[in-house]
Amino acid sequence: MREVQLSTSQQPLWSIGELAERAGATVKTVRFYSDQGLLPEAARSSGGHRRYGAPALERLQLIRSLRGLDLPLPEIRRILEDEDAIGRALENAVDSRLRELGSEVKILRWREAALHLVRDCPPAQRAGRLRLLSTLSSPPSTAPLARFWRAWLPPRMPRQATAAFLEVAVPRPPDEPHPSQVLAFARLNAMTAAPCPGGRQPQPEVHRVAGAGGAALLYAGLAEAFELAAPHLRRARDPHPGEALDGYVAAYASAYRSRDTPDFRRSLAARLSAEPRLDRYWELAAAVLTPPGGRPRPTPGSADDWLRAALRRDNAEAA
Repeated sequence: MREVQLSTSQQPLWSIGELAERAGATVKTVRFYSDQGLLPEAARSSGGHRRYGAPALERLQLIRSLRGLDLPLPEIRRILEDEDAIGRALENAVDSRLRELGSEVKILRWREAALHLVRDCPPAQRAGRLRLLSTLSSPPSTAPLARFWRAWLPPRMPRQATAAFLEVAVPRPPDEPHPSQVLAFARLNAMTAAPCPGGRQPQPEVHRVAGAGGAALLYAGLAEAFELAAPHLRRARDPHPGEALDGYVAAYASAYRSRDTPDFRRSLAARLSAEPRLDRYWELAAAVLTPPGGRPRPTPGSADDWLRAALRRDNAEAA
């Protein structure tokens, strides 16, 4: 029978090997945690060997449970050092790890969808798709899209107004993308990252007329009009005059320092038809937001199209 050493308090003391056996761990593991200062020694033998008591066994079991949750050693150390609030420390550590795992899962889902995209396309297209996808991180960054719009917006536009516009103009990558959404985002990324002829995107006339401050008011008014138009788009209603169109025209009337009159509406329709269009951007943005078979989600581009058509109809009816 194995002889168990007793401490002065008559509690059994174990060697590293005996502690490892009781915990179902390896001696190497016990020695590592002991060297890290995570396992309390109860005593030393006459030969200088470590001896451990029941608290070390409990501590070792807790460490192994925390490692089973894939918590890193620094987090485990913080939990063990905060014994008076171990519940709170453990909750914080678990929450942090859950956030990390969520990010890792999102990365894996994007990579999986990208692999399906390459595997399922015609062989002649694979090289091109690989080049296109090589420009994306997993999950992809929206920074190129934001830079594209910052270069398009009037210089010195207030930061808050710019942030509000980017919130609606830049589509967020879905957490569980379909391969078609990955392809749309990759194309959107390539489009916005490509250099513009002349170094700057063509801008609408209203930017020059309104200036930075006026443009902020313009886009705030347009955002409200787009929100009012969105339910009509979701229900696939034909463009028609109403509250959404009135808000749309009012935003431009303010930027042009004019009033909403029949003459202004006619001149606005002509101005808008002559402005540069970003149809391809909004087409791809809608594809990013909408999985196959889903109902298309309204974008500022589709809402603007609907409101322009409503304006043309209104002008036609007034004539």
